[in-house]
Amino acid sequence: MAPVRLRHPKGVATIQVPFDNSAYTVQDLQQEIYTASEILPSRQTLKSGYPPRSLDLANPELPISSLGLKAGDQLIVGEESESSSRTNGPKPAGSPVKVNPPAKVNPQSSASTPPRAPPQVSSARTTPSNSSSNGPVHIPTDGGVLIHRVVPDDNSCLFSSVALIFEQDINKAQRMRQIVADGIRKDPATYNEAILGMPPSKYIDIITKSTSWGGAIELAILAAHYRTEICSVDVETGRIDQFTPGTDSSGMRCIVVYSGIHYDAATLAPMVEAPSDWHQTVFPITSSDTSDGILVAAKKLADTLRSKKAYTNTATFDLKCEVCGQGLKGEKSARAHAEQTGHTRFGEY
Repeated sequence: MAPVRLRHPKGVATIQVPFDNSAYTVQDLQQEIYTASEILPSRQTLKSGYPPRSLDLANPELPISSLGLKAGDQLIVGEESESSSRTNGPKPAGSPVKVNPPAKVNPQSSASTPPRAPPQVSSARTTPSNSSSNGPVHIPTDGGVLIHRVVPDDNSCLFSSVALIFEQDINKAQRMRQIVADGIRKDPATYNEAILGMPPSKYIDIITKSTSWGGAIELAILAAHYRTEICSVDVETGRIDQFTPGTDSSGMRCIVVYSGIHYDAATLAPMVEAPSDWHQTVFPITSSDTSDGILVAAKKLADTLRSKKAYTNTATFDLKCEVCGQGLKGEKSARAHAEQTGHTRFGEY
């Protein structure tokens, strides 16, 4: 363990960081900062060095070494507003690594961004109810209604949501996993051990299992495969992370909704009761920023879900190991428990 000094809006603190522990991730650091500063990981901005340089936060699943920090460094912690960020996926080795979801991204964080739970730690999760007597949560728009399309809470929610959008069939979630595996194999320069946090072969073995969560890495690969921007809107903050396909873009985008532990899709229908085959799942990009009408509607959808408490703060939520029954606080504790015991099934309560 080595000290890192924090300067944050409420004062100064020192945290201990295990730089020699390859399992310690950026997300772990963000949760330590949250404890000291009470700034949510999804709102943190970090700077280090002199003159201070920003540490980009695009993939919280990366090891702490990806930030280039060392013992005795000082971190300047700020809190960003509900402004959006743009994510182009993992960077090649040797270029600055952007560290965020969440990701929230798995998210899976990696996890996170987005992502936020790590792919190697699965969980049986419960998601806050967000339906009403008037049907699914929805937002009126000029073209109809943007509808929150809930997918099963079965560790494949990210893949099911993307399958619903691009294949109109959530049962093709496993195919989405295979697309991710193929994307990693085809681009070893980008998806190397430093980016993935483990050897690519091991990562592929994990992510192709139906019990593994997905996050920012998976969204970046799927966006490139479908040549479509994937926009992940965070329910807790209203933040939008935009995973772009690069130069080979179709000029279209889609929406996934991230609650902190779960992904759903958002699609446009002429009316709430319209059958699923009437839903539009991808949309023309009319603006590169969040003034695009469909993204404005997506933020309003997140506002409505937030008002219903349909999100989970992964740094502080209560978990129970479904193997041994031990109570745990937050994703960090769940990851540590999984590493110590091999137990990988957790439920929120």
